[in-house]
This record gives sequence, C-alpha cells and structure tokens, in this order.
Amino acid sequence: MAGENDNFRAYFKRLRLRLFLAISLAFLVPIAVLSFYFHFQFNVTLKKSGQLHLQSLAESQRNTIDLFLQERVVNIFSLFHRNPLSPVPTQAEMDAKLRDLREFSDAFVDTGYLDPGGRQIGYSGPFMYLLGNDYSQESWYKNLMAAERDYYISDIYLGFRNKPHFTIAVKQPVEGEGARVMRATLDPDKFYIFLRNIAQGKSVDSAIINMAGEYQVVDPGQGTLLAASDIQPRKITDEDVLELDGAGVTKLVAAARLTEVPWYLTVHQPLEVAYARMYQACRIMIGVTLLIIVVGLSAIWLTTSRLLRRAEENEASRRELKSQLFHASKLMAIGELAAGVAHEINNPLAIILSQCGVIKDMFDPEYGGIQEMPPETHDRLRGEIEIVEESVYRARDITQKLLKSSRRSEPKFAETNMNTLIDDVMDGFMEREFHISNIELIKDYDHQLPDVMTDPDQMRQVIQNLINNAYDAIEGPGRITLTTRRKGEEIKVTVTDTGKGMSAEVLEKIFMPFFTTKEVGKGTGLGLGISLTIVESMGGKIDVQSMPGAGSSFTITLPINFMKSGGVKEAA
Repeated sequence: MAGENDNFRAYFKRLRLRLFLAISLAFLVPIAVLSFYFHFQFNVTLKKSGQLHLQSLAESQRNTIDLFLQERVVNIFSLFHRNPLSPVPTQAEMDAKLRDLREFSDAFVDTGYLDPGGRQIGYSGPFMYLLGNDYSQESWYKNLMAAERDYYISDIYLGFRNKPHFTIAVKQPVEGEGARVMRATLDPDKFYIFLRNIAQGKSVDSAIINMAGEYQVVDPGQGTLLAASDIQPRKITDEDVLELDGAGVTKLVAAARLTEVPWYLTVHQPLEVAYARMYQACRIMIGVTLLIIVVGLSAIWLTTSRLLRRAEENEASRRELKSQLFHASKLMAIGELAAGVAHEINNPLAIILSQCGVIKDMFDPEYGGIQEMPPETHDRLRGEIEIVEESVYRARDITQKLLKSSRRSEPKFAETNMNTLIDDVMDGFMEREFHISNIELIKDYDHQLPDVMTDPDQMRQVIQNLINNAYDAIEGPGRITLTTRRKGEEIKVTVTDTGKGMSAEVLEKIFMPFFTTKEVGKGTGLGLGISLTIVESMGGKIDVQSMPGAGSSFTITLPINFMKSGGVKEAA
C-alpha cells in the first residue's frame, strides 16, 4: 500500500514537472523571439538616432566655425576700407589696424601688409623681425594669387616664426600695380578655446583636420597640432559616422567638411555617452522582459500546481472511495458470515447450557441425585458446572453482539450522563486490569455536566473502544486521563494517553476501515471507523491530536440539544 502511494505521488510529481516545462516552453519561445526582434530593431533605431544626433551636432559646429572664419575674413577686408593705408604704412597705422582686429576677436596674433611683389612692407605684432620678409614663395600667398576669390585661409604651418599658426589673407587689386595683400595670423590655441566653447555641455570632443589628416585644432589630451589623426578625410563623407578605438575607449566619430577652408571638423563622443539612451532602453527592456518571464513562469507554476493538486486530490478521493467500497463489501460479507457463524454457535451453546442444567439436577438431592458422592466433591463439581454456564452465557452474549452488529438497527436514544456512562465502562474488571499493568487512571469530570440525548449502548461501545486503544498504545507504565467538559451548547469527552503517539501520515488514515497500527491478530482496524460513524449519527464529531512519542488525545463532541434540532430524525 505504501509503495502504491509513493508511485501515485511520483506520477503526479512527474506530470506536474512535464506540464510546467511544456507550458513554459510554449510561453518562453514567442517571448524570446519577439524580445530578440524588438530588441534588435529598437537598438538599430536608437543607434541610428545617436549617430544622427552626433552628425547634426557636427554640422551645427561646422556652420558656427564657417561663420567665425567668414567674420574674420570680413574683419581683415575692412582694414582696406576703414582709414585706408598709405602706400608705405607707418608703424602707427599698422598698430591701429591690429587693435581694430583684436576688437573683433582676441584670436588675432598679428597683421601684415604686402606690396604687389609679396614683400611685407607693414607689420604689427610680437614678431617684428617679419617686417620686410618676402612671402611671394609661400604656399598660402601663391594659392591666394591663383584663387578666384579674394581671400584664402591656410592650413596650420610653422612659417618664418617656427610656431604653429594659420593665416587668413585677402587681396585688393590696385589698378596698374597688381594686388596688395592684407594678412593676419590666428592663434590655434585661441581657436581651440572657441571650438571647445561651442561644444560645451554636449559631452563631445571636437577637432579639425586638413585633407592630409593632420590636426589643425585639437585638444592637447587627444593629440598634437600637425600630428596625424586616426581619420583619413579622403575616405569619408559628411554622412559617415565611424566607431574608432583609442586608448582603450571606443568612440563614435562624426565628420563635417567646412565650406570656407578644406578642413574636416570631427566630433568625438564615447559610445557609452552616444548610446546612453540605447543602453538605458536595453536595460529597461531586459528588466521588463525578465519581469514578464518571472511573473509568467510563476503564474504557470501556480496554475499547473493548483490544477494538478486538484486532480491529485480527486484521484486520491476516487481511490479512497474505491477502497471504502471494497472494504464495505468485505464488511458486508463478514457481517453475513458473522451472522451465520453466530447462529451456528448459538445452537451448540444452547445444548451445552441445557446439559449443564441436567448435570446440576443429577447432583441435586432434591431431585434424587447421586448420593454416594462426598459433599465437598459435590460442591466442587457444582462450582465447575457454574463456571461452564458462565462461559456459555459470555459466549452467547458475544454471538448476540455479532448478530446485532450484522443487522442495521435504529439507535435508541435516552437521556445519558456521560460521567456515569464512563464509570460504567471502567467499573470492575477494566480498572483492575489497568492497576495490574501499572497504568494510572485519572478521571477529570465536570460534575455540573448536563445530560445529553444519546444511545447509551452505542456510546458505551465508543468510549470502551477509545479506552482500549489508549491502553494498547501505552508500553510499560503510563497514564490515561478521562475528561468531561461543557463548552457552550456542547459537551466534550476526551480520552488522553501517554502512549507512543502517531505520525501525521497515520492520523490521516486512522478512521479508514481495516487500517490498524496494531500487530497482526490484535486489531481489525474497524473500531475507530465504527466509532466515528456512531458519533456522527448522533450529530457529533471526533477530533484527534497526536505526536510521535507524546501520546494521543481523542475528543468526542456531542450537542446537548440534539433532540431539539431534529437530529434524531436525521440519524434515523
């Protein structure tokens, strides 16, 4: 039976796991596919958004730099028209021109005035030794003279002063003489400060490179002027956004070509900043997905567990009902067998009893019995015959009970005092047996206990069965306590023992027919089941409390007003 129950539980355990895995798989696969798809599409969209944002930032800065350079060109052009210079300007005139330039921007370092041959005939600035230098062979001068437009902005170069700078030069045609040139140099460091200011608060680093990929303006922490950058301008367009690794940090780089000069503005931003929204969205999506999965799996587990628990309980109930039906059929067969055996036994018992009467009459002098027997022998034989008669009566009483239990009989209700009924059960032989077995009997009665309407014979059978079970549960010295109490409109009769107790598994089965913990031949497993049926027929119930090694306690609860509530009719 235990092995069958273990197999039954193992089957439902495997079924629960398989069902959970199957439903979970059906739940997780679509979630995983959809999550992967949306995660991929969302990342692509946010990544493109980050790139477009950086590209628009580069274009915005490019426009600002172009405007800055255009303004500087206009500033230099204005030197020709505001207070025109004499053919050979004086130093005061040149100093005044430099002051005018610096009013527009402090990036101007110096200014010079060149004659049509390319010689600098006027100069103002910190490098006075440049006055009189011939610039006709300088690349910026040649490009200016060859250009269609009237101005030219050079790359960063060292020049005569051997210091990085770049030149903005404008030309003014002079009729009959060629073109005179007004030039000014700008400090790259000042230009870098301007570049950093326009990018302030945007978490980007900006740099300017020429077509050869050399830095024209750069953060000192990123590179040095005229050094080669990681970007080759000839291989990129304004729409390109690159990912470059440098110094252990991957950066997103957008480039925009300036219109005033053949330079590229490059805007650098770390990926963790450029894709911050994407990373945050990814974390949120992953967290939400995991939350959905956890909630879904929990709901699946709880639902499947609840359904299978109900299925297991229904199956267990079905098996129990099947077992009870089987035991009921056995009880019916046993009842019929017991009735037949009782009838068969009653006949020889009656013969034995009548023969005992005949034998007694044979020894009775009044009826002309045997006279030769000594009186003491006569008394001894009479005593032995009485013992036989007593045994016959006991056997006949047992057969009568068997016949009574095999027939369905209606309970015979009468007002009963449970204290008195318990005393009747314990009177005489049972109390002596307890004393011999070294078992202490304690009667804890409520002496104000009211009478209840019950069947005394059947209730006596219940009490005796509970006391017998308590006696059998005690191994060695122990104690049995009989308690009666009134609780509201009910009375409670409790039989408590200090025996070996029962486990939770045993407690679930004690009222099942034929279930017993006693040794073979010492119990049938019918007593508690019959007792429960009797008590329930009287509107009551039996509660059990037990723990291994701590004894057991059986409590019978009976309603006081059972007759008034119509319980007798229901029991019948």
